[in-house]
This record gives sequence, C-alpha cells and structure tokens, in this order.
Amino acid sequence: MPTYVSLIQFTQKGMESIKDGPKRLDAARKAYEEAGAKLKDFYLVMGEYDIVAVVDAPNDETAARMSLQIGSKGNVRTKTLRAFSEAEYRKIVSSL
Repeated sequence: MPTYVSLIQFTQKGMESIKDGPKRLDAARKAYEEAGAKLKDFYLVMGEYDIVAVVDAPNDETAARMSLQIGSKGNVRTKTLRAFSEAEYRKIVSSL
C-alpha cells in the first residue's frame, strides 16, 4: 500500500479548541480505517508545521479524499506528499 506523509498546521479554529485535539485524532484514525487506510504514525512537531502524520492508503484518490475530509473541518491545513520506501526508491533508480 502506498505511503503518504502529511505536514499539518493548526488553524486558529484548531488552536482555540486544542483540548479537543485528541478526540479529533481518534476520529481521524477511525475515518482512515473506514476508508481502507491506516494512520501509521502521528507526531507533534516544532517548527513550520505542528503535526507530521504517516498514512498508508490504497491509492492517491483515497489519500486525497482523506486530506480534504480532514481539512474541511477547519481545524488544520494539510500538505500531503507521496512517500516512496527504500525498496521503491531502489526499483525506480534501477530502471533508469
């Protein structure tokens, strides 16, 4: 299953209700599972972004739909990147 890395920033709305963050994370984890995806890793980080999430999803469409669904609630802004494993990297490079 493809892996995706989401770089996430809290919005003002998300910060104002930050104490509800763990509940929102639980709901997001459940939504990913219902979509056939898995939230593998979640990190609170410091710097330009507030959260880094690592997700496995069956395809780009599912990953995009989940980013839009989560972002539509207004608590976060996301940037999602397709991540290639070392094995995928080696396969891509060997095909050059």
